[in-house]
Amino acid sequence: MLVTFIRSIVLYIIILIVMRLMGKREIGQLQPFELVIAIMIADLASIPMTEVGIPIQNGIIPILGLLVMHLIISVINMKSIRTREIICGKPTMLVYRGKINEKALRRERFTINELEERLRGNNINSLGDVEYAILETSGGLSVIPKPSKRNTIPEDFGIEPEYEGIPYDLVIDGVIMTENLKIIGRDENWLKKEVSKFGINPKQALVVTLDGKGQIFCQKKSKFEK
Repeated sequence: MLVTFIRSIVLYIIILIVMRLMGKREIGQLQPFELVIAIMIADLASIPMTEVGIPIQNGIIPILGLLVMHLIISVINMKSIRTREIICGKPTMLVYRGKINEKALRRERFTINELEERLRGNNINSLGDVEYAILETSGGLSVIPKPSKRNTIPEDFGIEPEYEGIPYDLVIDGVIMTENLKIIGRDENWLKKEVSKFGINPKQALVVTLDGKGQIFCQKKSKFEK
């Protein structure tokens, strides 16, 4: 029992490292070759995890081999457009200039109901509102609404919004984010002074953020609430 437990932990750590090295993608955004590798890794890990008689390296070595294969294919995809099209495929235009491409639907084995379901997932309730719908190689659907159905933006009214930048986390669960302080050109003394305006110190804060306009948001940990 203890051996199985230890083997499971070792394999979990190996798989976690491998998946991190494969890059940041959601499961629904995996390319076909990435999904195949992920499935194979799961199968390879399950055998030595439960079968104590099988050497654990019999699972680790093939998993590392798949990682190498993934890295090689990823490099080839970046270097060659033709190879990328063969391995990953090409996006398919399901709706073009407001008209459904029936041939593309049949080729991708996509029904009208599936198309409508995907459109609803993109906050489009009517096929008549779609200018273009593109089935990406990852299986996701990118939708471009008709101009009259798109959300308005400040530029439509000749308005130039002020630059907002991005917010920075300065404290998370009482821990000071020193790297972010360096990025904004501040130090811990400045942070303590700003947080003290809320009647607490950084260790008592659940979160402290600084937005692009210089506004600070601060919330105290619940255990420090009166």
